[in-house]
Amino acid sequence: MNYILTHWPLWFLCLAMIAAAVIDGWKLKVPNWLTFPIILSGWMLGLTHDFGLLPDSTGYGGFGASLAGTAVGMALLLPLYSIGGVGGGDVKMQMGFGAWIGAFYGLQRSPDLHPGALWIIVNAFLLAAVIGGVIALGMILIRGQYRQNLSNTQEILGDLVTSSGVDDVAQKAAKRKPTLHLLPYGIPLCLGFIGYLIALHGF
Repeated sequence: MNYILTHWPLWFLCLAMIAAAVIDGWKLKVPNWLTFPIILSGWMLGLTHDFGLLPDSTGYGGFGASLAGTAVGMALLLPLYSIGGVGGGDVKMQMGFGAWIGAFYGLQRSPDLHPGALWIIVNAFLLAAVIGGVIALGMILIRGQYRQNLSNTQEILGDLVTSSGVDDVAQKAAKRKPTLHLLPYGIPLCLGFIGYLIALHGF
């Protein structure tokens, strides 16, 4: 119980990510009313650390670290977003994760020997990408539409090579979207985020 009270930012972040994943799985969209408050509250946590208003157990990162975490979170998903691979809500969900991770861990290795926030964000994202790939493969195997999925993959790869630019790729992806079985990417993001935090801290 004491650990929950002293490390409440991590528990809050996990609950927020679970809420975002559930809504994404339900509506295929992560709403702004959830993502923007997560981002802004992460920045506020960093500010409170800058002014020394909270104990060290609530984190080591300041406002600058929180902003840096937000930027890295956005940068990791922005290429996929630009070609229609993920939605804007997924990007903002990861920005919120970055904001809180930056405010909690800071940019340098923390006194309890956890890596800096930016490495945590990158590693959690990589874990989420692996989980997303496994889920996507499971969806393909369950539906059994191998020929259709292969055709979709060939079209997507072809667009990346033959299109005139990012906007062209995005437009083609938008036209193809209604015919695809979509993976709510907030779910693997959530699993990757929380899974990596568990790897750092345990249950």
